[in-house]
Amino acid sequence: MNRLEYLLPSQLREAVDKNVADWQQGDKVARLWKRDATLWTGEDEGKWLGWMDIVERQRQRLPEFAGLSGEIRTAGFQYAVLLGMGGSSLCPEVLEMTYGHQKGYPKFQIVDSTDPEQIKAVENSVKLKKTIFIVSSKSGSTLEPNIFQQYFYQRMQAEVGSAVGDHFIAVTDPGSKMEEVARQRNFRHIFYGDPSIGGRYSALSDFGMVPAAVMGLDVAKMLDRAQKAVEQCQGQDVMTNPGVMLGIILGTAAKMGRDKITFLMAPEVADLGAWLEQLIAESTGKQGKGITPVDGEEIGSPKDYGKDRIFAYIKVAGSADPKHEDPVHALEEAGHPVVRFKMADIHQLSAQFFIWETATAVAGSVLGINAFNQPDVEASKIETRKLTEEYEHTGELRESKPFFKDGDISLYASRDYAAVLHGGGGAHTLDNILAAHLEQLKAGDYFAMLAYIDRNKHNEKLIQGMRMRVRNKQQVATCVGFGPRFLHSTGQDYKGGPNTGVFMQITADHPNDLPVPGAKYSFGVVIAAQAAGDLAVLQQRGRRALRVHLGKNVESGLRRLALLIS
Repeated sequence: MNRLEYLLPSQLREAVDKNVADWQQGDKVARLWKRDATLWTGEDEGKWLGWMDIVERQRQRLPEFAGLSGEIRTAGFQYAVLLGMGGSSLCPEVLEMTYGHQKGYPKFQIVDSTDPEQIKAVENSVKLKKTIFIVSSKSGSTLEPNIFQQYFYQRMQAEVGSAVGDHFIAVTDPGSKMEEVARQRNFRHIFYGDPSIGGRYSALSDFGMVPAAVMGLDVAKMLDRAQKAVEQCQGQDVMTNPGVMLGIILGTAAKMGRDKITFLMAPEVADLGAWLEQLIAESTGKQGKGITPVDGEEIGSPKDYGKDRIFAYIKVAGSADPKHEDPVHALEEAGHPVVRFKMADIHQLSAQFFIWETATAVAGSVLGINAFNQPDVEASKIETRKLTEEYEHTGELRESKPFFKDGDISLYASRDYAAVLHGGGGAHTLDNILAAHLEQLKAGDYFAMLAYIDRNKHNEKLIQGMRMRVRNKQQVATCVGFGPRFLHSTGQDYKGGPNTGVFMQITADHPNDLPVPGAKYSFGVVIAAQAAGDLAVLQQRGRRALRVHLGKNVESGLRRLALLIS
């Protein structure tokens, strides 16, 4: 069950063996479970390890989760909408994508974007009187869940009047601002996170289990499977401990230049990669070090990849996966490092959560970094807050000037980087400037498309096509993130990890904007401020970043961009 298999090239295997011996001789598994902060930097890491015993604590609360599930079913809610971001939303998204709609329980979806079109699409897809909202925010002060809550509370109040509180559940840490709001507004329930568990390690806490209960999932089975993984990861034999062994492989590979982990997921668990992206990127991408996760990239032949990758293949037993089986074997034959997990069934998803949490913590130890903070996520939040506060005072959003414009498309970059893209005297057309940006890519780099637009299937398909053309032509790792959700995950690695990224930020106007109740700014202003804050921090970190603004018509602008990136 959840046995780790791996095939590594000889040089990497030798280095892994040395680190395994170090962990074994240094009794480091025992030190991990004793919450010894000196495994990392000796700072406050020991205070952030509440996830290690959360499964045992949650199993004692199974009657509570069963009661919530029964209550939601009896109340007749047809829809459930989680309002959250990052660690508060990615686990519930994986659960919904993996297990689907449970008969007799609400249809579940998530709002984790400030794009007004996306918010309105969710609102239009539900009947508010039949909807339960889960407001999920660890700190209770995160901008996005707060303004989502303000918007949908106002909408619900207009529908049901004084009964509005019955349609809301809060999941937040004790004493947070969100708890205060939930009490003032008489929410149906308030569930609490554990202050010693960071958001990205919170899948098995209430941030994952409360939505699971609302969906009608078998929480008891999930926690039972997770407990078996806990027992595996407590094993003192490093070689048979899946979490520790995986972490040593990932950390060692990153130190040797294989610092891109590419996820190859069987169809049944395809969305797990999105959760893993945040866990790994936000935990390891700092101090110029890190492991860059690559999710959603179509698998290629061995020649499509450089020597900066390690591959993770996760499949479900008994499921044919012709898309990956032969290509993964070809990668192994060609000498690329591959780690594999075969899940007995999809109910072992919770076990994978715990194993990868353990592995990520161990990889951070091997890299010599604090695996539990996220300083560069905070940097982007600060820049965004400056812009939104300024808007509250002036009614205007400060905007830089484009260095190039062609029709509806405008280009923005730092002065120095714009000069690089104009270099050589030939890059004076949109086509040439985009080509010059992509020509910055070299062996060991990665290309990331950061899209602050509606995350719908049409836009995803166009962006996916562009990333694959870049991958195939440049033979570099490629990433796709939709803003602002990626700011709370891969955004940490992009800004704090190795300076090997070439970034293309995609923004647009928002003609169909939505107001934020109680604020002068709108959702369109918020997402514009988030994009601007993101770009500012990338530039401060000396990243090669180009912003492509599509104007008012996202569809035509994105299609034009897709034609140019070929």
